[in-house]
Amino acid sequence: MTASATPVPERRQLGPWWLVLLEGIAALILGFLLLTNTPETVFVVVQFLGFYWLIDGIFRLVSIFIDRSEWGWKLAGGILGIVLGLYVIRHPLWAALAVPGAAVFVTGIGGIAMGVLAIVQGFRGSGWGAGILGVMGILLGIVILTNPLASAIGLTWALGVLALVGGIALIVMAFRLR
Repeated sequence: MTASATPVPERRQLGPWWLVLLEGIAALILGFLLLTNTPETVFVVVQFLGFYWLIDGIFRLVSIFIDRSEWGWKLAGGILGIVLGLYVIRHPLWAALAVPGAAVFVTGIGGIAMGVLAIVQGFRGSGWGAGILGVMGILLGIVILTNPLASAIGLTWALGVLALVGGIALIVMAFRLR
């Protein structure tokens, strides 16, 4: 049997190794700043998010004229992006509090919803494990919703740790790609 006859799995192209390295370094810096200088870092990240929403909203509206498919979703997304982007840019201090607060509420409600779905799956035959995880998801969602400030701080620290670990993984991957 020849070497060409064996199927070789295709490697997903991540881009040039140096670009992956830069992403890893940026993630490390962001993670370090989120853990050591949380309020200022959240303020800057939310400002970048505001500019992103504004630019993305404009592009969504322009894309309606290029491709008319799903124009209603594009119009709604474009208007929402522009409104949210302008709000964040015009009210930076308020947005630095509102965006992480909204993320906490979305996470808490999502935890409760996923917990209910897991319990339903447990009763439909997925077993006790799904039911137990469902109860834990509901309890975690309730804890997040009843302590939003502590949850927002915990969320930023969790994102900081995630960025550090992800940055290290990207740097290692960059040198392996090289």
